[in-house]
Amino acid sequence: MALTTAPGATRRPGRPAPTPPRVAARRAGLGRRVRDNLTGHTFLIGAVACFAVFSWYPMVRGVVMSFQRTRRGETTWVGWDNYTRIMADPSFWTAWKNTFVFTGLALVLGYAVPFLVAILLNELRHAKGYLRVLVYLPVMLPPASALFLFKFYAYDPSEAGLFNAILTAVGLPTSEWMQSPTMTMPAMVLASTWMNMGGAVLIYLAALQNIPGELYEAAEIDGAGVWRRILHVTIPQTRLILALLAMLQIVATMQLFIEPLILANGAGTQDSATSVAYLIYQHGFFQNDLNGAAALGVIMLVVLAGFSAVYVRLTARQD
Repeated sequence: MALTTAPGATRRPGRPAPTPPRVAARRAGLGRRVRDNLTGHTFLIGAVACFAVFSWYPMVRGVVMSFQRTRRGETTWVGWDNYTRIMADPSFWTAWKNTFVFTGLALVLGYAVPFLVAILLNELRHAKGYLRVLVYLPVMLPPASALFLFKFYAYDPSEAGLFNAILTAVGLPTSEWMQSPTMTMPAMVLASTWMNMGGAVLIYLAALQNIPGELYEAAEIDGAGVWRRILHVTIPQTRLILALLAMLQIVATMQLFIEPLILANGAGTQDSATSVAYLIYQHGFFQNDLNGAAALGVIMLVVLAGFSAVYVRLTARQD
């Protein structure tokens, strides 16, 4: 007995019906998309797993630890006690004051100098490649090596130190640098700027080279000098890059740690170099107060997140 499938057509029992062309094409396209995206999805899953294990989990664990207290292997929930105890410590407010001072000085020096250096390199006609390598060279040095170079060679408090030798040569009084409470912060900002300015200079150079030359030509025809061209052409054309690097500068300088650790042996003279990040290090590794260190880390996270939210809100309004 034959089974009727269409008028005038029959097929034998147990034999599958042929797949319509559209369905076959759709299945082939789906299989091709899966194969094409399999590698990308594999790398994406690996990246998400790495972030989850090495970034997100420690953050969540730190927040949980900030509300706990661990003594002799026993963990108890203490609520806000760690936060109140940390804020009652006079070093807490000193560390925040030093961190904000360093951030402010870094914005004045470490943010403006790379931009000016980039403008200067962009205007040069000869030896551009050599000077770019020279500017970027400190970034390739390990931070610890660069800071030890400053500590034992440039900031030597005797007249054998590089900076004191320069001051003596021009008839100015020498300084104790890292041993002086008033000079500790400027000295750390100077060393940090020298170490990290190379990357910012290259980013600024890339932005400057994308500015149309017709804008500078029109400004010159209108009689604009160098500073007027910078104010009315260069800065407006690089506004987005300047704003982005300003945010990154603030976030990076607020996490000040290695400079006081190496240059000032941690706290510095009269706690003049103690930063929030170094205070976290002290609580966690010297005082064995991991819960207090976690509370400090959460406070810093909240401050930086608040600043980032304000920055995004302001830049969104400007756009």
